[in-house]
Amino acid sequence: MNSADPIGIVIAIVIFVLLSVIFSSIKILKEYERGVVFSLGRFWKVKGPGLIVIIPIIQQMVRTQLRTVVMDVPTQDVISKDNVSVKVNAVVYFRVMSPEKAIIQVEDFYEATSQLSQTTLRSVLGQHELDEMLSQREKLNSVIRSNLDEQTDAWGIKVSNVEIKHVDIDESMIRSIAKQAEAEREKRAKIIHSEGELQAAAKLLEAANILAEQPIAIQLRYLQTASDMSGEGTNTMFFPIPIDLLSNVTNWFKNKS
Repeated sequence: MNSADPIGIVIAIVIFVLLSVIFSSIKILKEYERGVVFSLGRFWKVKGPGLIVIIPIIQQMVRTQLRTVVMDVPTQDVISKDNVSVKVNAVVYFRVMSPEKAIIQVEDFYEATSQLSQTTLRSVLGQHELDEMLSQREKLNSVIRSNLDEQTDAWGIKVSNVEIKHVDIDESMIRSIAKQAEAEREKRAKIIHSEGELQAAAKLLEAANILAEQPIAIQLRYLQTASDMSGEGTNTMFFPIPIDLLSNVTNWFKNKS
């Protein structure tokens, strides 16, 4: 009985080891996961999703997710093209398109994408003025996304979108921008007023030319003016006297003298 115990223990150990090996060789990958399999240190293939089997010790597998990753870009200090210091943060959306490249070509693709996003954000925004950062975010988002996507392509990463979240400005700069905006509004108001005066002067000149060509039109205008002034509830009567008549009287007196 005692001689059989060591044999039973050995069998139990062997069974335990075999079960451990079998369970360790079975991997289950979700629909959004892929497994990059290496055989004796060399890349073999990308497997998944579902149930896959690898050879223990000889093969190793690294899991990779294919879902879109939402990554916050920490606040960056940026000096704009017009020498204004601002703090900008953003969010980057990317996903792994090639699990093989994402594992082999870069040590940590998430950290690498994060660092590249920060430097690209500072580089792109530093080439534009503050007004462009505030009013042309869609354009800047597109430029940053394009630059990031071009550089991460070698890592098998696809940058689908970049959104600038906040552009923080100092209080003193906010007051300066408000004054600038107010001055700009006043300038536009003066320009509009000047254009109105110019158009009014042009219309008056046109009317004067028409009246000069038709003397009878002046008399009709006199009568209309007198009618308007007499209809205001006053007892005063107005009698229009042609200017050319006064000119004739003046010339007569000059000739008599």
